[in-house]
Amino acid sequence: MSTSITTAFVKQYEKDVHHVFQRPGASLRDTVRVKDGVRGSTVTFQKIGKGTATTKARHGVITPMNQTHDSPAATMADFYAGDWVDKLDEAKINHDERMAIAQGGAWALGRKVDDQIITALNGTTQTQAAVTVTNSGTIKGTVLDWVAALFENDVPNDGQVYGLITPKLHQMLSTVNEYASADFVDMKPHVQGVPIRRFRSWNGVLWTAHTGLPNAKAASCTGYLYHKSAIGYGTGAVDANAAQTGGNVITADITWHGDRAAHFVNHWMSGGAVLIDDSGVIEALWDDSASVPTT
Repeated sequence: MSTSITTAFVKQYEKDVHHVFQRPGASLRDTVRVKDGVRGSTVTFQKIGKGTATTKARHGVITPMNQTHDSPAATMADFYAGDWVDKLDEAKINHDERMAIAQGGAWALGRKVDDQIITALNGTTQTQAAVTVTNSGTIKGTVLDWVAALFENDVPNDGQVYGLITPKLHQMLSTVNEYASADFVDMKPHVQGVPIRRFRSWNGVLWTAHTGLPNAKAASCTGYLYHKSAIGYGTGAVDANAAQTGGNVITADITWHGDRAAHFVNHWMSGGAVLIDDSGVIEALWDDSASVPTT
């Protein structure tokens, strides 16, 4: 347990402990292609190339399309998040310390899932030139160029295209009438089970502000537009005796250690992400340190 536990002793009057503000867990897992229960050190995702139709003469031989096949693989990585809860410390506080530590550990591993997915997204070669924001017109034109670049790669406009931007760019986009007005957008909650994230549907893309993007708040920040099938994520198989429902990637365990007179609250997971189709991801760059325009 953290040595700062004394700050939570009963001299405080609140029953519930306040977690330091943090991104609560994974919010991108259900925006990509997922394989659960992987047994092994890698997970593969099958990919088949584009075919071309041809004509033939009567009684002639059909020309095979010879579509290419590939199997991108993600390497599984193991992560742990645990902390001690001293038994006598629990007698001096009036909140459930084990539950608070358990929630914090689950959130920490959930953020690691997002980090792995963002790292896979960063492997794309489809990069748009950096943009300096000057006014709402610049923002609008820039973002529309990003969307066009993705759809020009024959990515289907089927409601499974996602846009990851920073909170600053989200505020910048809010100065664009078409993005901010309910006449043009459809506010939707995130996938079931993760109510913390909301997506805004605009111009064929589900946009969300994410705090884990590379170089956020910097002059050359990176965001991504991608189709769900362009990225794969595999979750490792859990113990045979452990319960796993809904493809949950995180396993929890609370164990009593008599020699320490404390519980160890532990979490672990195994997972890996891979870029399946480079043409299905656009890397976008912009100045995230610029002020939100007033015009």
